[in-house]
Amino acid sequence: MQEYPKPLAKLITELQKLPTIGQKTAQRLAFFMLKLPDTETAQIAEAIAQVKQHLSYCDICGTITDTNPCYICTNPRRDRQVICVVEESDDLWAIERTNGYKGLYHVLGGVLSPLDGTGPDELGINTLFQRIRGATADREPVREVILATNWTTEGQATALYLIQHLETFEVAVTRIAYGIPVGGDLEYIDEVTLAKALEGRRKV
Repeated sequence: MQEYPKPLAKLITELQKLPTIGQKTAQRLAFFMLKLPDTETAQIAEAIAQVKQHLSYCDICGTITDTNPCYICTNPRRDRQVICVVEESDDLWAIERTNGYKGLYHVLGGVLSPLDGTGPDELGINTLFQRIRGATADREPVREVILATNWTTEGQATALYLIQHLETFEVAVTRIAYGIPVGGDLEYIDEVTLAKALEGRRKV
């Protein structure tokens, strides 16, 4: 990017570090930012700095929060006997947006991936087991653990690992359903999803 002035080239390079942002998109964003008033670019920079300075991870569930413990863990209206296990904080917020789940969460911080050097000790798995045993702030007995890892190879392997180890606890272990999305047309559903939907059928 030697054709650009150094500050602009650096901005484009840094923007490419963001997920799904390639060189062309980074260039468009950089030139867009150049057209913004100084006050707006300053606000963007400040917002990024604030995120890094004032957010941390909840000591109980592991999600990103500006209060510790997070407001979900401290909410007395949540069902404290149900824990939904997710990979990352953005998965937690995706479930929260449905307004259909009222239990607690546990964020693993990733998935098992031996090729990347990510084993059980690198994730929040032991903390989950401690919560179920009642060794942390969650004192009410846990009756159900919902596994909501993604339906990827790594997500499935992580779920299987958890299922095997949770057998030693007196809790019900469930897995989120999968299959055809609401409003989906069978003609356009891929074969794997359709097969899983048939496997997961239930009595009506």
